[in-house]
Amino acid sequence: MNSEDSEENLETLQEYIDWCFDVIVMKKNQNACSPVKSETPSSKRSRPADSPETTSPTGKSFTDILDSIDKRLSSFDARLSLVEILHREFKSLRESLEFSQQQVETLAAENASLRDSVKSLTENVTHLNEENKKIKETVIDLQARSMRDNLVFSGIPESAEEDAEATVKSFIKTYLKLPEDTVENICFERVHRLGAKKPGAPRPRPIVAKFGYFKQKEQVKSRGRELKGTDFSVNDQFPKEILERRKVLFPIRRSLIQKGSRAVITVDRLYVDGRLYRDLSTTPWLY
Repeated sequence: MNSEDSEENLETLQEYIDWCFDVIVMKKNQNACSPVKSETPSSKRSRPADSPETTSPTGKSFTDILDSIDKRLSSFDARLSLVEILHREFKSLRESLEFSQQQVETLAAENASLRDSVKSLTENVTHLNEENKKIKETVIDLQARSMRDNLVFSGIPESAEEDAEATVKSFIKTYLKLPEDTVENICFERVHRLGAKKPGAPRPRPIVAKFGYFKQKEQVKSRGRELKGTDFSVNDQFPKEILERRKVLFPIRRSLIQKGSRAVITVDRLYVDGRLYRDLSTTPWLY
């Protein structure tokens, strides 16, 4: 086989390969009712003999053509591999997203449950606070009732070895001006100084006297007007909480009296013209 025949065979092979690709692509677009007559390379030239080592003037050979086809196929395989890798990655991401979504839904359910629990706890705490307030007020009321027969005498000088009951009776006769026979008939359950003795204290400790009879206590208390302008005072005994409340009410009472209203404080309540005074900012214990 001479050089011209080899070049012709190589050209024929190239045309045959191109024809095969054209037939594969064009066959899908052909109309079945109007077939198009295609010329094959055999109509132009006879099929070339195999001669892989033959080269054309352009430098192409069967090996080059086959290598080109192999490279295209390799590139296609690489793309398929890349698609498979991307598909696996996408599948993994989708599974991860589904798992994350399940976790979010679980957390949302737990959050809703916790929110309900917090709401329930808040309601319980509010209820407990209300119950605690009621119990506290009940205890204060019981303490006040246990003190209803008590009077506190303030400003009476102390002596080293004093008899508190005799000191109170002497004070009642001298400063409250009750008849001696009335004072002698007063019955005390207990009389004592309040708190521990403090040397150098500016004022003497108050004396608490628990009367045996409520009427006798009220009789002594009614003479308190005799102490006006002195350093002495006689008052009911109350728990600490009620004393703090009374300190709040006294200025309000004074202001209302100056305006012409009739204001009276009973324990820890202020009555103005016969009606209970209520103000959340000054009397929160009434709410």
